[in-house]
Amino acid sequence: MLRPWWIGMLAVALLVAAVFAWLGQWQLGNAIDTDPPPPGATEQVEPLSDVVAPGEYLPEPLVGQKVSTSGWWLAPDFLVVSSRFNDGVEGFWVTGQLRLWDAAAAAGFGEATPPVSLAVAIAWAPTREAADAAAGEFAAFVNTSDVGAPAELTGRLISDEGPALPPPGAPITEMTRMSSAALLGQWTDTDDLDVYRPYLVADPGTVGLPLPADVAPIDSFAPAESSTVNWLNIFYAVEWAIFAGFAFYMWYRLAKDAWEKELEALEEAPDTGAPGT
Repeated sequence: MLRPWWIGMLAVALLVAAVFAWLGQWQLGNAIDTDPPPPGATEQVEPLSDVVAPGEYLPEPLVGQKVSTSGWWLAPDFLVVSSRFNDGVEGFWVTGQLRLWDAAAAAGFGEATPPVSLAVAIAWAPTREAADAAAGEFAAFVNTSDVGAPAELTGRLISDEGPALPPPGAPITEMTRMSSAALLGQWTDTDDLDVYRPYLVADPGTVGLPLPADVAPIDSFAPAESSTVNWLNIFYAVEWAIFAGFAFYMWYRLAKDAWEKELEALEEAPDTGAPGT
């Protein structure tokens, strides 16, 4: 172990262990949230633009955040999403495209920004027929109503669930996940459109649409308070510490194997002593 070669190998083991130790420290640093959101922060209604920007992913601490926004419904884009549960009962969501109101452009200040839309889950229906009928009623209401002040919505902001293929035998337009990307593929008037990745589960009474008797508001519960300790990161930190110790063990094991091979070679070497002794 004191030979130059094995001292050099020890230096390499020290370097590898140092890298592993740094990775373990980094994991520990990420294991504890030193600035967690205060309890009940998601229930404080914030402007949508203060929480996330169009095209951005919703950060984990903000999933379920209550937000407010305003805009107009696009009549052709009330669509149905299946496999939605309300109080444990499977049914359907009626969704809509909310074209957000650009206050600056509406007031005549500067040039209009590109249009921005938000996918909104409006109501739950127990059957496909009821959901389709509600979507038709919403579209008829928007088409026959005078365009007045924009609807002022509040609701809970949820991360995009990602698109999925329709079930076997279902129409190609069937949607089983609430995905802004999937909805965008069926929306109208999407030229140069910016879209929010997360979607909004609207609070009852804020959508500005009359709900039919056979549909219900969507269940929307506050997210559970998350722990400030990420045990998975702690597990990874322990793993890196084990790897660092293993680097020293490998150095010791290789040096010992080399030493044992030298002893075996000496024991097997022919006797070179003088004859007759």
